[in-house]
Amino acid sequence: MNSKIWGFLVVLLIISIIPVAYAQISFGEKAIQKSVEVKINSVGDVHVKHIVKSSNVPKQIEFIDGTVSNISVTNENNEEMQFVVIGDNDGLMILPSKINSIVEYDLDDVLSQIDKVWTWDFRYLETTSFILPNEVDLLFSNERLVYLDEKKGINCHGCEMILEYSIDEPKIYQNIKWEDKEFLVEMRSHSNIDEFTFDQPTKSITFDVSEKNRFVTTIIPLELLWGPYAVFLDDEKIYFNAYINNGTHVWLNIRPETTGEVTIIGTTVVPEFPIIAPLVIGFLVIVIVPLIRKVNLH
Repeated sequence: MNSKIWGFLVVLLIISIIPVAYAQISFGEKAIQKSVEVKINSVGDVHVKHIVKSSNVPKQIEFIDGTVSNISVTNENNEEMQFVVIGDNDGLMILPSKINSIVEYDLDDVLSQIDKVWTWDFRYLETTSFILPNEVDLLFSNERLVYLDEKKGINCHGCEMILEYSIDEPKIYQNIKWEDKEFLVEMRSHSNIDEFTFDQPTKSITFDVSEKNRFVTTIIPLELLWGPYAVFLDDEKIYFNAYINNGTHVWLNIRPETTGEVTIIGTTVVPEFPIIAPLVIGFLVIVIVPLIRKVNLH
């Protein structure tokens, strides 16, 4: 029997005779994790993968909170490695390895579906990447909007967040005509959206929401209504966050605590201030200011 196997058996024997009250005692140094990946499928199944840096001493990692099952530990050559589970599936210890180790497991009882929104109160103080289902292009981290576009997921550093996302969220399209132009406003929500109105004189978009505590995301062409914005629910100013994804549209998100009439007010509106105007003004400033300085010098 080689020394590594003998050492493993000794550690296993020590852990097996430790009283339950002391089961959280650490026997190995904390592992250096090169990456942590959390992959979620469309029905809420979660698979976790840790890549642990090579070490010449035993190393210990903690599992992400939840119900852990189907644990496997291999090295980068896909060879199985021996390990010891610590506590009540709180983590594990792996033997020394000259190459990186890969720890994988399934994780249950972490995602819950609340009002058609998948929610996870996540805490794991390592940089963690989340791979979301293919159907998801929009998520919320601590109620802040994140648009994935073509990305597969997000990275979370020293991660502590409320993750929320929805699959097949209803989309509503409003076509606005102004003079010879047409603008398409997209709305996403599990709440019913009614009485949509665009009012050019007041520089505002208005609509009714029939359900409380539901995310409502409004995608507005900047040429139609430019920020900064203010949002009101029945004349009371409410919190919102905005995200511009491509320079032509703003993604404006709210979560009304009650039902009522929502009003989004901008600062400029078609045709007052074309979207190219800020670029033109910026160009003129760059060109004119040096000329003025030259004139002053003479």
